[in-house]
Amino acid sequence: MQDYKRDFVQFLVSSGVLQFGEFTTKSGRETPYFLNTGRYRTGEQMNRLGTYYARAIEDRLAGEYDVLFGPAYKGIPLVVATSMCLAREFARNVAYCFNRKEEKDHGEGGVLVGHALAEGERVLIVEDVTTAGTSIRETVPILRSKAAIELAGLVVSVDRMERGKGETTALDELAGEFAMPTFSIVNLDEIVACLHGREVAGKVWIDDATLGRIQSYRERYGARQPAG
Repeated sequence: MQDYKRDFVQFLVSSGVLQFGEFTTKSGRETPYFLNTGRYRTGEQMNRLGTYYARAIEDRLAGEYDVLFGPAYKGIPLVVATSMCLAREFARNVAYCFNRKEEKDHGEGGVLVGHALAEGERVLIVEDVTTAGTSIRETVPILRSKAAIELAGLVVSVDRMERGKGETTALDELAGEFAMPTFSIVNLDEIVACLHGREVAGKVWIDDATLGRIQSYRERYGARQPAG
């Protein structure tokens, strides 16, 4: 596992974003861990988060994209922070845009803010966590309605590795549905490998009991891994 992935997991728990206990997801699943990305609240946190996204994007796509897109609302700060870090860390001056929840009918108008999409541009979607893929399925038609763009891919912070609508993960489902690569900074296996039985920020976050609850959850909701 690359060092930046290990650092990112430690960043998740030290920021209070990754929590362990008893939670209920939006889909109604009772889960032993939860990602609350609303706990990113400072400039330093966003600077670090953008750097982790930028590194994962470079590892996977190495510049094979033209524009970053952030779905409203949580994708907006993510796409700004990531574009800044790509410029600073990798000398890539990448355009970005994001959408409004409601189309504006005055001023510059429209539903997209930022870069005006052009035919043939490769758009990379930057999202926090995708469980069911709803926001992606809502925003891809918006992007395609503005120009004949290509989808360069989708990057999220964490792959929970659980079933989407079918037997595979939401990321795998979206990859097949839209013919684009989908990837994460880290996945659940990497989180467990980093935290089980190890002290981070003065605490062991995944002890044997917590690991047992995670394994039980995965037995119930874990996705079938694609062949190969």
